[in-house]
Amino acid sequence: MIKKILLGLAVVFIVLQFFRIDKSVPDVDPTKDFLASHSPPENLKLIVKTACYDCHSYKTKYPWYSNIAPLSWWIQEHIDHGREELNFSTWTDYRPKRADHKLEEAAEMVLSKEMPLPSYLRGHPEARLTVEQRTILADWFEEVRASAKANTLSSEQESSEHDDDYEH
Repeated sequence: MIKKILLGLAVVFIVLQFFRIDKSVPDVDPTKDFLASHSPPENLKLIVKTACYDCHSYKTKYPWYSNIAPLSWWIQEHIDHGREELNFSTWTDYRPKRADHKLEEAAEMVLSKEMPLPSYLRGHPEARLTVEQRTILADWFEEVRASAKANTLSSEQESSEHDDDYEH
């Protein structure tokens, strides 16, 4: 009886392996990438790539165990959800207000240790951030926010000045 159950489970496990996850990525303009558009220092670039990009970009590095169903489905679900919440590969597609909100949330989640997810860190210890790295990353997200706001205000002011030229 136990042999039949084990054989049945083995057959189910083997059949599950035929249902693969989709690891394809869309063609994306590399200039739309967050790191390309903000040019951080190398230490920050490394932190973001190591701790964030697997789930929040199209530059996911799938580990070997992502080929084993049903674990692969769970991993892909996390990646899809991460990209849905924040996708650094399509960063410049975000409107300024939304980008500002995403950076605010990112800073908060990094500081509160909500990101990277503890379940992700179990399989990716290299993504574990020190308190200092968390502070540096959150501060940089806030700097990017401030810079973007300044640029938006500057653009609005220039637009307003041009409008004044046409009124005379």
